[in-house]
Amino acid sequence: MSDNNNKIPQPTQGFQRERRDFLKLGAMAGLAGAAVSMGLPLHAWAAEATPKPGGVLRLGLAGASTSDSYDPGSWSDTFTFVGFSAVYNTLVEIAVDGSAIPELAESWQSSPDARIWTFKLRSGVTFHNGKTLAVEDVVASIEHHLGEKSTSAAKTVLGEVVSVKAAGNDSVAFELRSGNADFPYVVADYHLVIMPARDGLADWRAGVGTGGYRLKSFEPGVRMALERNPGYWKAGRAHFDSAELIGISDGAARVNALITGQVDVINKVDLKTVSLLKRNPNMVIEETKGAQQYTFPMLCDSDPFRNNDIRLAMKHGIDREALLASVLKGYGAVGNDHPIQPGSRFLNTQLPQRKYDPEQAKFYLRKAGVESLKVRLQASDAAYAGAVDASVLFKEQAKAAGIDIEVVREPADGFFSNVWNKQPFTTSFWYSSLTADRMFSIGYAKGAAWNESHWDNSRFNELLNQARGELNVALRQEMYNEMQQICRDDSGAIIPLFASSVAARSNRVAHGGLTAPYGELDGLRVIERWWQA
Repeated sequence: MSDNNNKIPQPTQGFQRERRDFLKLGAMAGLAGAAVSMGLPLHAWAAEATPKPGGVLRLGLAGASTSDSYDPGSWSDTFTFVGFSAVYNTLVEIAVDGSAIPELAESWQSSPDARIWTFKLRSGVTFHNGKTLAVEDVVASIEHHLGEKSTSAAKTVLGEVVSVKAAGNDSVAFELRSGNADFPYVVADYHLVIMPARDGLADWRAGVGTGGYRLKSFEPGVRMALERNPGYWKAGRAHFDSAELIGISDGAARVNALITGQVDVINKVDLKTVSLLKRNPNMVIEETKGAQQYTFPMLCDSDPFRNNDIRLAMKHGIDREALLASVLKGYGAVGNDHPIQPGSRFLNTQLPQRKYDPEQAKFYLRKAGVESLKVRLQASDAAYAGAVDASVLFKEQAKAAGIDIEVVREPADGFFSNVWNKQPFTTSFWYSSLTADRMFSIGYAKGAAWNESHWDNSRFNELLNQARGELNVALRQEMYNEMQQICRDDSGAIIPLFASSVAARSNRVAHGGLTAPYGELDGLRVIERWWQA
């Protein structure tokens, strides 16, 4: 599904999961981060604290499915991402400070227009089967996701790639349709692992990578067992002797497994149980801020939201701080009606935070020629847990501004097929750990398939195209600052909250104190980066 598709997607079977998977893989592809690193030394992976080698790491994870497979193009949730990220490496890694650093690529460079990117491969790296990493392995691994017949979830991520080919004996060149200054972040996507080539094709069935752990066994939807690769090329990583991933879909069961010592780490902690875990001296809460954003999109091509004064009235009629406390129990941050999350390198820190102001909302209603407003909000917890509750709270808050919101509870089944992007006012969500370009491109650009408010702003679209290929970081910052302001004051997106990803670990497990500011479980690299306490 192209980001530049000029048609709004029509209802199809499985569309709801398709959207979740698309946003999830987009989050892995984009990632938040700082300036691109061009050649960090190997010790860049060394943690500040002194790791303790040995032991077994046991993880109880949501996101396991019986449809999981060895094929990286099929990976769609935390279980496979976390497990296989320990088995394989990618060309580029996202460090704990959010910067792009070399992994299997030793360095990279781009053409002046950011359209041709050349990655020099690290020498002396071997696969678990003893094969030396070579250019043909990288080309075959990337091409696995390309082509008309590809069903890979990463096909969209690589949609701008025209070709990938050898550039000498030790480098690989990517040609893009147009410039993209963030392309190193694209090839850090967790689908784009490097596999050994066999007869010109990526041998994904072998389960053989260059990572810190070898795959010992894999039972889809149930468990995965890993053992340390003694010849791992990366210094200061892969400390556990072995790791075991157990699929636990039920949230209460995951918490119980952690408390009883059956596992050492769990993800997706129910916020209602966080206080219970915090009272346990043997447990530690791990919070990744800004992992998702919760939205109320208003269709700009439907009444009454064609009028921006109406949209501004709605944006002033919501109490973000109250929603943060009630819906997220404080595990998140307030939004400012643009999609760039807290901590992003391109966040506009000078943009004033919009606050709950019923009088200002009334001002915009009067400016629109009305004294009061009645709208219907079609809400479903398919968007996020607590979306209906958040909608009811919004209804109560907006009353002070003369806005009457009728909350219509919609069933989760079929919500994103039949309601979202069709009805004028709904609940929605995004995985927000993306580059600024990808976040703007998939959700706010004119004609984008996921432009959920049907918004079209010519100045915004002009800046988006200019910024994408701009290698001067200061100029890109200026462009993105203006784009955030335009979104805040003109788009159809009410973005009251950025939700944290909340995990928990036993104090038997430790890390260097700083974890990745995106995704969950240290940017999904928990197995490689953490150690026994």
